[in-house]
Amino acid sequence: MVAIGAAMLALLLLVVVAGPSIAPFNAAKTSANSLAGPDATHWLGTDSIGRDLLSRLIVGGRGTLTITFVAVALALAAGLVLGLVSGYVGGKVDLVIMRLLDVVFAFPVFLLAIAVVAALGPTIRNLIITIAIVYTPTLARVVRGPVLSVKRWDHVEAARSVGVGEFRIAVVHVLPLVISPILVQTSLTLANTIFTVTALSFLGLGPPPPDPNWGSMLAEARQFMELAPLTVIGPAVAIVFASLTFIVLANGLREVLDVGNR
Repeated sequence: MVAIGAAMLALLLLVVVAGPSIAPFNAAKTSANSLAGPDATHWLGTDSIGRDLLSRLIVGGRGTLTITFVAVALALAAGLVLGLVSGYVGGKVDLVIMRLLDVVFAFPVFLLAIAVVAALGPTIRNLIITIAIVYTPTLARVVRGPVLSVKRWDHVEAARSVGVGEFRIAVVHVLPLVISPILVQTSLTLANTIFTVTALSFLGLGPPPPDPNWGSMLAEARQFMELAPLTVIGPAVAIVFASLTFIVLANGLREVLDVGNR
């Protein structure tokens, strides 16, 4: 499953890195050939104003996936710091950090994301900040749990007894041993983030036009879905494929890392 997930991820990364280069047409170029079906020129047909659907899927995927990767990277960085500090230091520091994260946990993820984006404005930067905020608590808790156990292991006590600094112990002797659950949860968070980003874009809270993304493409195409089903099926399949990629990868990583731990 790791190999399958890695192959699917490689395809997504190709879209992110070389999206405009591999798109057959300019994604913003319009024509009079609107809502046309697939043919030799337009493999998936065109949308309501004659733009090539395949090109928009590729370029839109680049925007959606870039937002997803950057937002989850920020959430992971914040979650690692908060979870490691909370679990390793403990005491009042742990209590304060966990209670602050509980405040974020008290709100449903999607509703909190809508509220933050609506307050800050629908820009790419604000969308990335919002996603990072709503998923940081989950990643921080995943880090904190194993740290609470690992920090009591014999090798940690041995390092402390010979004068190794607490910061070095936390980073060198504790953090590497809690990487397994972090990798799995990060992959699952990427899958969830795909849905969050596209849903916000569908509601008009994503990147503003003319930049295409899968969520806004679905919103634009829903009124034409009976005349041109591919305008809806295309971005829907892309969203499912991207989310499934990270779910498959997470399941594969869980199996491999569990076997390694045994």
